[in-house]
Amino acid sequence: MAYQWDSSLETGYEKVDNQHRQLVAALNDLIEASAEGKSHEEIFRTLDFLTAYTIKHFADEEKLQLEFDYPDYLVHKRYHDEFKITVGEMTKQIRREGPTEALIGQVTLAIGNWLLNHIKGDDFRMAAYIKARS
Repeated sequence: MAYQWDSSLETGYEKVDNQHRQLVAALNDLIEASAEGKSHEEIFRTLDFLTAYTIKHFADEEKLQLEFDYPDYLVHKRYHDEFKITVGEMTKQIRREGPTEALIGQVTLAIGNWLLNHIKGDDFRMAAYIKARS
């Protein structure tokens, strides 16, 4: 099941939205690589990109929050930190057990659901606060 980017996911803050689009695309790339039976090496490369880009995106968001003195920064950062741990554990599981389509499906569903909920909740609030102060 691929994830579709649409206007309901736009925070209105261009840099954040562009990075969210990249995350959704990377998630879809992982789903596609698994469904098409790509090599383990290619699936791991796609997974590594998704993981690294998630870390970069979170760092960029946190920097933005500090720049605008976002009052929920510590809570937002904690969500990011917890999710990075979860993604790291899932990545280790895939490397340990192999990138089966079923396991990739579980992982992409968990990541996708968390990401969409985070965007529509925490990131919308953050973007609204920053836009009001820009």
